[in-house]
Amino acid sequence: MSETAASIDDRHLYGLVAEFESVEELEHAAEKAKSAGYEAMDAYTPYPVEGLDEKLGMKPTRLGWIVLLAGITGAILGFGMQWYSNVVFYPLNIGGKPLNSWPMFIVITFEMTVLLSAFTAGLFMLGRNGLPRPYHSIFNTPDFDRATRDRFFLCIETRDERFDRDGTRRFLEDQSPVKVSEVER
Repeated sequence: MSETAASIDDRHLYGLVAEFESVEELEHAAEKAKSAGYEAMDAYTPYPVEGLDEKLGMKPTRLGWIVLLAGITGAILGFGMQWYSNVVFYPLNIGGKPLNSWPMFIVITFEMTVLLSAFTAGLFMLGRNGLPRPYHSIFNTPDFDRATRDRFFLCIETRDERFDRDGTRRFLEDQSPVKVSEVER
């Protein structure tokens, strides 16, 4: 893949990627891109960078609330299932204990809470991240394998309203990256 501005047809262009040597350079470029009005962008780093998602303009996730609701639902289902089976469906008076003896319901109620919470978190996380995804256009970036070792990448995608091939390239080059590459779909 060539790095000239006319190397990839616009229909086949996924975006422009700037490669940086340090996390500080990436954070500075992300802040500049956000202030310049770019919205469809993402960063790729070898390790999690605290606060980078805010600098990219990403909104906080609501996954925690969904998992909380799933946990409450699991607790209600676990307790309700035991209560129904012991009080309504098959009541047994054992040793004079009350039919609704809640202390013996705690273990299953806890396990159902954890089970529904864990499955909800896992499934929603996979869905939100678009996984499983065996192919993504960003993997066409030259030297992108270094994103897992020692380089930091900022991608501005063509679906951004402000994306202009030459203007975006100039903007990224002004951020002093190692190089700016075009990414093919």
